[in-house]
Amino acid sequence: MRLTDDEKRMRDGAEGEAVAAAMDLLVRYGDALGAERLVETRNVAGTMTQPSPAKAKLVEEGGWAKAYAVINLDCDRDIEIPRMKVPTCQLQHGFAGDAAGLTHYADSSIRLQDDAESYFSDRGVNILATCTPYQVGNLPVRGEHCAWMESSAVVYCNSVLGARTNCEGASSTGAAALTGKIPYWGNHLPENPHATHLVRADVTVDGFQEWGMLGYFVGELVQEARPAVVGKLGQPDLADLKHFGAATATSGGVELYHLPGITPEAPTLEAAFGGARITEPVSYGARERAAVYDALNSRGTSRDVDFVLLGCPHASLDQVAQLAARLEGRRLHADTELWVMMPRALSSVAFRNGYTRTITAAGGRVLTDSCPAMSRAAPPGTRVFATDSAKQAHYLPAILGIEAWFGTLTECVDAALTGRWGGGLR
Repeated sequence: MRLTDDEKRMRDGAEGEAVAAAMDLLVRYGDALGAERLVETRNVAGTMTQPSPAKAKLVEEGGWAKAYAVINLDCDRDIEIPRMKVPTCQLQHGFAGDAAGLTHYADSSIRLQDDAESYFSDRGVNILATCTPYQVGNLPVRGEHCAWMESSAVVYCNSVLGARTNCEGASSTGAAALTGKIPYWGNHLPENPHATHLVRADVTVDGFQEWGMLGYFVGELVQEARPAVVGKLGQPDLADLKHFGAATATSGGVELYHLPGITPEAPTLEAAFGGARITEPVSYGARERAAVYDALNSRGTSRDVDFVLLGCPHASLDQVAQLAARLEGRRLHADTELWVMMPRALSSVAFRNGYTRTITAAGGRVLTDSCPAMSRAAPPGTRVFATDSAKQAHYLPAILGIEAWFGTLTECVDAALTGRWGGGLR
């Protein structure tokens, strides 16, 4: 891989051992990918602070510097970690103090994470602690080269914002944060973002649930390819697009999609395909819609609901406002818990607006920083949960061994109020 003189200096230790280790990792990574060079980035979204048994052991042996060296730089040497060279944020991590006592999640993990936040914030990491960094200040511009983790964040970054990132990992983002470099391959290359498949919605797609089901269908169809989607599409909002993208990345591995006339890289269908031949469309009709709904609800048998989970990807203020409006003056069923997950920065606004008061008065919880899938924990005794998230309906049964129901916000609220699932495809 060709390196600039500045990159060679970093590799050879001119900026310290940690930067040299980071450059060594990026060169090995780029060589494995077949990248010819590195590209500059000033926007890194990674993960340093979330606790794990392995990380706890490394911290005990040599502090957070040791943990970062091993996990984020693939380096076994004892090195000092400097401030991050470029703007870097922490994505979602484990449960925070607001979830203490609600699950079997260990208090020691919360304390370890608090310690990590202090260490890494001192080194320039912005602790956004959300899978939706674009909702709380990290908003790259069109064409900007980024180094992001987290599948739902990556697909939003590429598709809705028109920035450029591959789906990176803990090591590559750790190295990018110290160098401002990432291998120039995949979605960074200008010839690569064009559509490969065409999907046509022959049923109306409008609203959060419908966008999620369409996304689940598209992801399963194209896997890691790049779909363009046309047809009977309503005007999506932020929540619809993050739900759609998260679903495509869940059932498949989509990192970039095009909605002609909506997403920035596709003013037209022809532009989405980059002038290449437009493929024959695959229909998403009534039969396909019903099949997706059945698949997402195939993990539910008992209609007694213990737990309702909202906010995946992390909820926007509009979503929390809608939930609060539905809970005003009402009370959850005695045997059912309701959680809504959102970024900590937005939770302060939700509190000021009175949404938190309404939700907690009904018996619900507004929680931040993580989710049950990320932290692998739900309310004790949970057997059946309900959600409006296709992503959580897909993952949580496998992670926690519980049953799942997928439906609308209204159906989920009704389940929280009655303790029973009454949803169905309409």
